[in-house]
Parts: sequence; C-alpha cells; structure tokens
Amino acid sequence: MKPALAAALSTMAIAAAMASPAPPPPAAEPADAAGNAGTTLSLSARKVYEQARSQLVQIRTVLKGRASQTSVGSGFFVTPEGHLVTNFHVVSQAALKPERHDLVYVTADGREAPVTILAIDVRHDLALLKAGDAGTRRFDALALRPAGRALAQGERIYSLGNPLDVGFAVMEGNYNGLVKRSFYPQIFFGGALSGGMSGGPALDQDGQVIGVNVARRVDGEQVSFLVPSAFVAALLARAKDGAPLKTPAHAEVAAQLQAHQAELTERFIAQGWKPDTHPRYRVPVPREGFMRCWGGSEVSRTGGLDMERSDCVMDTHIFAGEFNTGTISVRHESYDGSKLGALRFAAQNGQSFRNESFTRLRADLQTRPQCHEDFLDRDGLTLRAVACLRAYKKLPGLYDLSVLVATLDQPASGVQGRFDVQGVSFDNAQRLARHYLQAYARVAR
Repeated sequence: MKPALAAALSTMAIAAAMASPAPPPPAAEPADAAGNAGTTLSLSARKVYEQARSQLVQIRTVLKGRASQTSVGSGFFVTPEGHLVTNFHVVSQAALKPERHDLVYVTADGREAPVTILAIDVRHDLALLKAGDAGTRRFDALALRPAGRALAQGERIYSLGNPLDVGFAVMEGNYNGLVKRSFYPQIFFGGALSGGMSGGPALDQDGQVIGVNVARRVDGEQVSFLVPSAFVAALLARAKDGAPLKTPAHAEVAAQLQAHQAELTERFIAQGWKPDTHPRYRVPVPREGFMRCWGGSEVSRTGGLDMERSDCVMDTHIFAGEFNTGTISVRHESYDGSKLGALRFAAQNGQSFRNESFTRLRADLQTRPQCHEDFLDRDGLTLRAVACLRAYKKLPGLYDLSVLVATLDQPASGVQGRFDVQGVSFDNAQRLARHYLQAYARVAR
C-alpha cells in the first residue's frame, strides 16, 4: 500500500474513533436488453406514430472502416438543423473509443448518414448528436412538451423506437408519475420497452416529447422508465452550438461523475439515519429518501446462529461506459449465538467477517483494493473496522469505498455492517466513512 493512501485510510478510522435482504428487487436494466415488441395499437397510437415517423432514427455504432455494427439504439431529431437526442449508453462506445467506432443514423425510409457527438449527460443518460448531412438539408423535428404543462396520472403516452432491430414501432402505455425514491427524476411509464428502443422519444397525444426511453424492469411487466424532457431541453440549451467531441470522453465522464458524487455525498449525509434499529446498538440504517431497505431473518432450528438482516440500496446508478457507478449501499446483519456458546459463536462470527470480499472491476479499469484495518472505541463500544479504496484508472480522482464493521463487546452476539460507495472522491470517501463509523454506538439503557 502506498504510504499516503495508508495514512489517509488510517486517518478515516482514527478520526471516527476520536470524534466519536431479503435481497432487493433487481435493478432496472438498459432498455436495449431483449424484450417483446408485439402489441395491439389504438387509433391514437397509430396517428402519433405516423406524425412522428420522419423524426425517428436508429442510431448504429459501427466499427471504424467496416460495415459491421456493434450496437444499436434509437434517437430523434429535436431541431431543423439536425440535432438529435439519444441515450449516452447508446453511443458510449463511440464517445469513449472514437478511434475504433463511428456512429450513423438510419431513418424509417432507409436514409443513412454519419453522426457526431456534441455533448453527453451521464447523470441522466443522455447524448446530443449532430447529423453529418446537416449542412445539406433541413430536418423534421419533434417539439418538447412545455415544462408548464404537467401530465396527469394515467394519461396515455407513446414510446417510439426500433425494437430488436426489426423496424420502427410504437408502444402505448400510461403516465404513472415520477418514480418514487429515485435520486434523479424519472418517469414511470406503464408500458413495454424492448431492446433497441433506448434513446427513442416518448410522446403525449399531441406528439410532443415528454421523455426519452431509458430502462425497464426485468422482474415485472409494463414497468419502464423515461428521462424527463426537461433534461433534454437543458442539454440542448447548453451544447447546441458546441464543437463535436473528437477525443475519448473519459475526462468529461469523470467531471460529471464528480458533480454527481458531490451531490450524492451531501444528500446522503443530510438525510441521516433511522432511529431504533437494534435493541442493543445504534446501527446505521439510512432513511429512505432515495434508497430502499429490505429486511429478513433466519432462525436456526438446529441450535445454531439466529440472524436478522437489513439491505439498503439505491435504484439509481450511473452508466460510465463499461460499468455502473455512482451509488451507495448499506447492509448489516445482527447475530444471536446464545445457542452456540461463546467459542463457537466467535468462530462463526469471525468466519463471516473474513468471507466479505473487496472485489474490483477489470484490471484495466480499476486498481486492486488498498485496505486498512483498525480497532475503534466508540464510547466504550469496541469495533473492528476495515476500510478499502479502489481507484478508477480511466476516471482520475474517483474511487470505490468499502467499509466493513463488526461489534466486539458481547461474547455470543453482535452486529456486522457493510457500507459501499461507488464513484466517490477521495475527500468524500473519508467524510462518508467517518459518517458511517460514527453512527455506531451503544443504546443507553
């Protein structure tokens, strides 16, 4: 371990001492995973599609100098000058490896032309593009629904795109408000999104854009998500006249992730911890402003270890090109080994602590974990704590943090906790580690 990193990790533990799931449902996956494109359309859906057909495109990522495509998604024109919008995850290969990939758009009538990237918004999974033939023609463009016109619960909306690369289509569904406990606003679309529809528009009955297709749940029917069109308007205003991105966009991705982690850190610390989470200890369980907590228990029928568990996760994560990041999870397990006795409990409890792993991404993406272990005194409560950092190689200044904690004050019972933050700055990793460790304490009797 580098001396500076070891000292910093030690400082995290010492400062905390001195100052002192049931598994969650699977996360949403990008909408360009497999899905079913078949549906029966209403007359209004057919009308919306026919009116928007000329503004829709398929976005293809192709190997430079070859005809073969590596990925496909959808997009749409937003200005007569040839600006298009899609998802960042649709064009991420070209954004991060422009020396290997080109982008082209293909219209419903088969017209094809190159595309350049003007700007990306990784926090909301958006990209602003410019048609390569923009200087030779004017384009039909979709209008954004005015921000002052709120949608009503249950209002019909229509998602358009090219599902599974089989042809342009429209999926009809309902507006169900904003997703609860999402870190960033997302629209809950009660309709189907299929593979290849990522980046396509979702329209109201007047044909105005209310959102951009982005993801769907894999564990439920008709549960999909849209990026609100307000973020499209902001991206267009910011970058409409900008120069194309010509070099790998890692620095821009890193800068936007820095902004995300700064906001995430402040909001996470500000929301505080739930009270009364354990009869003997104060155990850090976050409030559920933008997280979901799931619990469970296991009672041994053979005289073994009884266990209660809490898992808290964010639904929101940030797609960074080859992996997801920008999220927090908090877990703890409470053990009762009174049926085992002190020696057998110590052995099982210690093995459980050792079983925790600090994995990393591929070696070309992330460094090996650098860890520091210490024993902390929290007002008479002895804690064993391990803090680990893993640095992103292509996103300088960003790290994954893991903190593992075990209480040591009882001979046949205790709590083990784990705190994971992905894509955080070095300074905020220290702040969050202190915030987590300082939350442990005895409950006054």
